[in-house]
Amino acid sequence: MRLVAQDISCERGGRLIFEGLSFSLEQGELLELRGANGAGKSSLLRLIAGLNQSPTGSLALEQASPESSLAENCHYIGHADANKSALTLRQNLSFWAAFMGDGDVEKGLKAFDLASIADDPTRLLSSGQKRRLSLARLATVERTLWLLDEPTVGLDQNSTSKLNELLHSHLSTGGMAIVATHADLGVKAKKNLTLKARA
Repeated sequence: MRLVAQDISCERGGRLIFEGLSFSLEQGELLELRGANGAGKSSLLRLIAGLNQSPTGSLALEQASPESSLAENCHYIGHADANKSALTLRQNLSFWAAFMGDGDVEKGLKAFDLASIADDPTRLLSSGQKRRLSLARLATVERTLWLLDEPTVGLDQNSTSKLNELLHSHLSTGGMAIVATHADLGVKAKKNLTLKARA
């Protein structure tokens, strides 16, 4: 499987963020996405996830099933936690497992040491715990492509290490990942892409 972007562009609020962007990503590869605030890192991840559309070029996951879309083969973890505050941690992960087709909720809880508070309401969590719950979706439901936007923000050292281990395991079994980050991930990137803010 291979992700291929050719001459894609992005507009936000009538302003061109980037254009003519091309890159590819093979199985087992990590692409580290860097750039100043406003350069378009989050916008690019949203394009790949199918939340926005590029007015130019093409974006495809080659060799994927013709019946499945790019969005159906990826995990997108953005800045927002996307957790329902009235639900418990277990219920939140159960929702995502059902929404995305199937999954192992207990595996997700265990991956980020959340099992002991699995039945607590999510509204009681600290910001770091909420981030861990969002990232637990990565272990709950299998997806080929991970799109992570500043995933280490709010994590302590132990949780960051768990994320690194999970990312390394994902890549070693043929997964792909694009990670927008200002931090050291602890996993060597095969490719790097730096976006520059337009004047």
